[in-house]
Amino acid sequence: MATTVIHPANTRGNANHGWLNAYHSFSFANYYNPDRNQFGVLRVLNDDTIAAGMGFGTHPHNNMEIITIPFEGDLAHKDSMGNEATIKTGDVQVMSAGSGIQHSEFNPNAEQQTKLFQIWLFPNKKDVTPRYQQITLDATKQKNDFAQILSPNADDEGVWIHQDAWFFMADFDKDFSKTYRLKKSGNGVYLIVISGSITVDGKELNTRDAIGVTDFETVDIQAQSNAKFLLMEIPMNY
Repeated sequence: MATTVIHPANTRGNANHGWLNAYHSFSFANYYNPDRNQFGVLRVLNDDTIAAGMGFGTHPHNNMEIITIPFEGDLAHKDSMGNEATIKTGDVQVMSAGSGIQHSEFNPNAEQQTKLFQIWLFPNKKDVTPRYQQITLDATKQKNDFAQILSPNADDEGVWIHQDAWFFMADFDKDFSKTYRLKKSGNGVYLIVISGSITVDGKELNTRDAIGVTDFETVDIQAQSNAKFLLMEIPMNY
């Protein structure tokens, strides 16, 4: 029988620095919740709003798979591998920090805020050569379907990472329902609602609510209104 944990939006940690308003699903920086350190290999899920012209100065990472998904505005990226790029709404970016990288991120727009998810997963290999990848998603594939945006396979759809994880974006019409089937036995699913209202195996979730599901093979998802969500299938053992 499936095991679920629900994380309502209003139970997340919050740090509002003025230039950055961040909501933390898991312990991060000055927010610490012993019951919310991680979900399987999912270590960080930050819901960030970055003010116009502001951002993160150069800082280091290692041995982490870092995924950035903008929902509004743009994010300028620069790193020690020599990459300089602008991540736009509708893109997904991944960095395998591996043996170590440094990077900076800022909102290049003078009058528009940037909203994004930044997600960290523990990798299944340590000290790999750092790498960078960025693609533009086809939003039409998300309509009433699970559109794969990330996997462990370089030749598969979406970006790839050093972990047996699969991410899907979905944009369901009201009353549409679909069943998700696990890619790999023993994995779990962490789903966060971007907008709207859905039920996951009958449990209602609204905007920015999240649910973790383990010990299952299939899970039924139904839209109670027009709804967008991110579904992450990830290993539970770390």
